Amino acid sequence: MTYYIYHIPGKKIGVTCDLEKRVTEQQGYEPHEYDIIMKSDNLEYVSEQEIYLQQMYGYRVDETPYNKLKFNTKKMNININITEATTTFPCPINKLKGQLMDNIGMTWRTDHGDCIITNESIKWILKNIQISRYNSDRCYVYNKAMARWFDNNDPYPKNGQDQYDNRTLSGGLMNDQLYNKKLDPVEDYYNDCPCESSQFELIREWADERGLYDNGDPKTQALKLAEEVGETCRAILKKDHDEIIDGIGDCVVVLTNLAELHGVSIEECIAKAYDEIKGRTGNMVNGTFKKD
Repeated sequence: MTYYIYHIPGKKIGVTCDLEKRVTEQQGYEPHEYDIIMKSDNLEYVSEQEIYLQQMYGYRVDETPYNKLKFNTKKMNININITEATTTFPCPINKLKGQLMDNIGMTWRTDHGDCIITNESIKWILKNIQISRYNSDRCYVYNKAMARWFDNNDPYPKNGQDQYDNRTLSGGLMNDQLYNKKLDPVEDYYNDCPCESSQFELIREWADERGLYDNGDPKTQALKLAEEVGETCRAILKKDHDEIIDGIGDCVVVLTNLAELHGVSIEECIAKAYDEIKGRTGNMVNGTFKKD
């Protein structure tokens, strides 16, 4: 089997034996958006080189080498059930934390990516766990959402911070300019905003379950957005506060799905928009900000 070390500039370095499924389908990057640094049939060598390159480029370093993660040398003391969509734990929610704590370091593979139990991933699991509709003594999480969390978060923070001292939001490529950058107060606000990424993940899970991403049409979603914006405008004219909140929320839901249908996340779109406006100057004219 051939293993590939891939590099998504500014994001991560990883290993896979299936570039299309792991990088394109699961993480949303087209071939022109990433580089192949190395390929080899020697799993142990590739695993060593992955960690070396992560260190050299300044990315988050995997604590568990790829070869150890793949073959899962740690014995599982909890018999989880892995399907295409979910990972199910054989215990009620009120006993899940103890079961997970007893199995820290356990790894498993889903169709959407590799997972490992750490103190940080336990927090995510407990926050997103669902009770089985068929058996209250079983509970589950959605694999796609969990894999997305692993793609964008460090499961091994040090002293409450990531290994870059919070100088990057998700452990990206470091350079002198980024390393010395002082975070903007508005960025700090968004980092602490209660409408965090998990809210968008719930929207995506809801839409994915209903087949919107498999069968949805971006043109239809665009028309839906126009409809929701119209309803929000009517609520503003009527000064109906509850309807305004509902309309804005509906617009966010449609925008989240519209972004996903175009192969990007709503978080990426927001970050790009803010990056463009954060340095603008101008004045308020008749209730509208006019940029210089």
